[in-house]
Amino acid sequence: MLNNRIEIICRNNDKRIEAPVGITLRELALLLRIELKSDIIAAFVNNRLTQLDTPLHRNRTVEFLDVTSPGGQRVYLRSMTMLIYKALHDIFPQYTLQVEHAISNGFLMSIKNGDKTLSDAELDALRMHMDELIEADLPYVAHSEPRQEVIRAFAERGDEDTAELLRNQKTYYTDYYDLDGLPDFYQGALAPSTGYLRLYGLQRYMEEFLLLIPSVQDPTRLPEAVPAPKLYATFQEHLRWSHILGIHHVSDIDKIDQRHLSLLVKVTEALHEKKIAQIAEEIVNRRTVRAIFIAGPSSSGKTTFSKRLSIQLGASGIIPRVLSLDDYFVERDQTPLDENGKHDFESLYALDLELFHQQLSELIAGKEIAPPTYNFETGKREYNRPKFSLKPSEVLVIEGIHGLNPELSSAIPAENKFLIYASALTTLTINNHNRIPTTDTRLLRRIIRDMKYRAYTAENTILRWPSVRRGEEKWIFPFQENADAVFNSALITETFAIKSQAEMALSEVPQDSDAFPEASRLLRLLQYFKPIPDQAIPLNSLIREFVGGSDFHY
Repeated sequence: MLNNRIEIICRNNDKRIEAPVGITLRELALLLRIELKSDIIAAFVNNRLTQLDTPLHRNRTVEFLDVTSPGGQRVYLRSMTMLIYKALHDIFPQYTLQVEHAISNGFLMSIKNGDKTLSDAELDALRMHMDELIEADLPYVAHSEPRQEVIRAFAERGDEDTAELLRNQKTYYTDYYDLDGLPDFYQGALAPSTGYLRLYGLQRYMEEFLLLIPSVQDPTRLPEAVPAPKLYATFQEHLRWSHILGIHHVSDIDKIDQRHLSLLVKVTEALHEKKIAQIAEEIVNRRTVRAIFIAGPSSSGKTTFSKRLSIQLGASGIIPRVLSLDDYFVERDQTPLDENGKHDFESLYALDLELFHQQLSELIAGKEIAPPTYNFETGKREYNRPKFSLKPSEVLVIEGIHGLNPELSSAIPAENKFLIYASALTTLTINNHNRIPTTDTRLLRRIIRDMKYRAYTAENTILRWPSVRRGEEKWIFPFQENADAVFNSALITETFAIKSQAEMALSEVPQDSDAFPEASRLLRLLQYFKPIPDQAIPLNSLIREFVGGSDFHY
């Protein structure tokens, strides 16, 4: 710092400039003439997400964000949540807002007064008042005060959930926000003001409401809400289970003593086993099923699920025969390329569909096949396994990301196949207004697995994650409603179980890495979870696939 000037390095345009001490990020964006696809809504300052009204007093590296970035999307969602909360507080204070999970290109929200939800007329009034608050361009004012004082203030207002959440923080000071006199706590930065939120949708969805925010691909429009009744039903089933157990938020588990926590782990594991047994029974009752396709996104626990399903099928006299889609890759030089000119192994057409269809049809017809083996070192297909046929008492189990794509299984009749979608559909929330993204559960699982078994650091995994997510959006999620059964592999106790290993991996990400903002966000999330001892996790638990110690062979 020289003559009341500071040096700013801007990553958006690779410029290095001097600016006056105390300049806010919003003023800096104007000075630098930063233009993004939509309005700048927040910034990374030294790779930490920061509100635009924040003044800068020292040399900093800055990157401005809009809603087309993951960080910007989260800022928009949090800001919209507080806007809805404020509007409800003003005109319908008897209603409680609960932010639940992502679904159908939006975010599910429960707005209830006991068992009563908003009427159509009340929903119209709510949206009208939200528009008035947006037009008023009210500021989101950030505060930082001693944690004990903030806890006391929220408790006195009757918000015991937030007060209990903050009791588990380790910081001396706590940050919170104020919107026109209404305080609330959020896990991350908000927009500067309500005027930034002019594009949104709030509509009825099943028994609840769906919030739509600007599309990442085109921030000038809202995404279309695509119905997902099977996914919704699975979420609701797990929410009911959680509520029966008295679990609504993270703090509900943090308060449980070790003896009852051990019992909770056993109950949640039993719920998994019960669901797997139900799916196996449905397969058995169909009688004509010869091939089971198991699909799901990365780190959804498909492998352990398929092993436990095989045990349940065996108990009913059906012997599973595994057919791996990985062995049907085309040879390396025939692999399709992505938009960057790199091999796209996530593409359906990275598989030799003609060979797969031929051998699948032959197996279903009772014929013998010579299954291939794919050599990943040479990129060539080999035939070094014994031939086999499918006996009447056997069924094929085929695991892979394309399992629900109709093109993959088009060679066999519908009555001969059973499609299963497996994913970690997190229903636990931090508190009423702060959700835990379902993708976070899978990312934490993958970080731990990659560290333990693939010699990848958390930094490596986080940097690869956007590419993984793009493949899921293209090749998995569009087909999830094709499933005959949906298995939720999430356990409400699992983040407590993986906390220690995840924190160890994430803490090694350097601050100057592009992976640091995500690592920092995940570490902030993990601070609310108290660790569960490793020995409390059963050896056949799906979580063992990632943390180690499983009695299954992988």
